Amino acid sequence: MNALALFRGLAANNAWSSLRLHRACLQLSREEYEATRTSFFPSIPETLNHILTVDWYYLDALERGGKGRSLFADRMPFREMAALAVAQRASDLKLVAFVDRLTEADLASKIEIARADHTQLETVADTLMHLSTHQIHHRGQVHAMLAGTSVKPPPLDEYFMREELPLREAELRELGLPIR
Repeated sequence: MNALALFRGLAANNAWSSLRLHRACLQLSREEYEATRTSFFPSIPETLNHILTVDWYYLDALERGGKGRSLFADRMPFREMAALAVAQRASDLKLVAFVDRLTEADLASKIEIARADHTQLETVADTLMHLSTHQIHHRGQVHAMLAGTSVKPPPLDEYFMREELPLREAELRELGLPIR
């Protein structure tokens, strides 16, 4: 497996994991969804909004969009889970499309990431690895918070194993992702 195949798999896994996690969150009552919980962010909606705004931020840097830190102007752009799920799916599929357009040479190219006090220069590859780790990290926190609700947390670790394809095939088709 080359680096491009790995990044494409990580982007597709991100979209699939978001779909599963959001479906579970959509089953929560408003009280359970908004309840204060123990985690880095103190609630499920705050954590999910953080995942989305950070996705927007890094996608903007990767696409050289120029919006930078303005994407953090509203820490909670979506109060309702249904609207957040739609926005996250759009962002996830935008990441999949971005990675699908990359060449091996693109992975080494430099991008600018606007920080509060400087502009950070990073490679596309390192930024994609960071973004993937960030998504997994915070989705894991939401997954753990779901364990304290009436909704069972969905499995998020059945993506890469070929034998487990039947466990995700319908969702991959729904997202328009390759069946592999």
